[in-house]
Amino acid sequence: MASGNYSSEYLPPEPAQILIPPRASATRQLPVITGQEERKTKELPATRTQAGERSTKELSVPRTRAGERSTKALPVTRMHADDYSTRELAITKLHHYVDEFRESSLAHLPRHLPWLRPFVICIVGVVILFFVLISAGVFQRPSSSSNLVYSPNAQSYPIQVGGSIGAINTWQNSNGPISSLTPIPSHSGPYSVIGKPTIAAAFINRVLAAYNSPAAGMGQQLYDLGVKYGIDPAFALAFFMHESTFGTAGMARTTLSLGNLRCIPAVPCNNGYAQFSSWEQGFEAWYKLIRNLYVAQWGLVTVDQIIPTYAPSSDHNNVNGYIAALKHSIDTWHAGVIQVS
Repeated sequence: MASGNYSSEYLPPEPAQILIPPRASATRQLPVITGQEERKTKELPATRTQAGERSTKELSVPRTRAGERSTKALPVTRMHADDYSTRELAITKLHHYVDEFRESSLAHLPRHLPWLRPFVICIVGVVILFFVLISAGVFQRPSSSSNLVYSPNAQSYPIQVGGSIGAINTWQNSNGPISSLTPIPSHSGPYSVIGKPTIAAAFINRVLAAYNSPAAGMGQQLYDLGVKYGIDPAFALAFFMHESTFGTAGMARTTLSLGNLRCIPAVPCNNGYAQFSSWEQGFEAWYKLIRNLYVAQWGLVTVDQIIPTYAPSSDHNNVNGYIAALKHSIDTWHAGVIQVS
C-alpha cells in the first residue's frame, strides 16, 4: 500500500445503479455521479441519421483535482423511426439594397391616371364607332353597283329604268315607239309583250271594277296606249295586278304608277318611286319603259327576259314567282275569267 495523502484518503463506494427500461420517446438513464465531482458536458452537433431518427452524443469531460476521479461518459441515445430528427440550421440573412434615387418605369403612372383613363376610353369608342359605320355602309349599299345609274346632277337611278342617263332620257322623252337598236323577233313565244291587244277595253274595265281599283273605268285609256306603243294591254294589266293589285296596295296608291317605277328625272321622286300626276300618265310611262327601253334598246321581249331586270332578286324579288304570276294572270284572262285565283 502506498503512503501519503493519496493512500490515506477514503473513497466512498459507488451507489448501485437502477436500470429502467427505455420507452420509445425517452433516453436511457445516465449514470449518477455524486460527491464533489464536477463534469463538463459538451454537446456535439447533431448528425444525419435515418428517416425520423435523432442521434445525440454527449461528451462528459470532468475537471479533476488531486484525489478526484475523472469520469468520461459517452451515452448515445437512438430514437425510433417515428421520432423527429432535429438539427439547428444556420440562417443566412439576405440583404436587399434599394436604390432610392432610381425611378421605376411605372412611377409616373398614378399621376397620369386622371387623363389617361378617359383618353383610352375615347380611343376605344372611336374604334368601335368606325367599325359600326363601316359595317353599316357595307350592309346598306346595293348588292351590285350596276343597279344604279348616276346622272350629271349627282342623282342616281336604278337599272330597272335605264342603263344610262342617255337611255333614260330617250325612252321618257319619247312619244310613241322608237326605232329598235336590235331586231325584234317576229315569233318570240306565247308570252311576248309585243303584239296586238288580246283583251278588249270592256274586259279591262270589268277586271278593274272587280278588284275595286281606283283606276276603274280607265280600261279604254289602258287599251289605247297599248295600241300606240305596240304592247299587248293584257301584259300591262298583269303587271298592274302583281305590283299593287290594281292600285289598291303599296306605294301605287299615292304614286299612281302602274308598274311601281323607280325614280326617273322627268317626274318627282317619292320614297324611291316615280310620282305621277294621274293614272294615265303612270300608264304611259310604263308603256314607254317597256317598248322603248327593254324592247328597243335591250332586245328583251318576253316576260322571262324582262322580269330578271325589271324585278331583280337583288331588290328582294322572287323572279321565278313573278314570272309565274304574270303567266297565270294572262292565261286566266285569255280564258275569259275575270278573277285570278
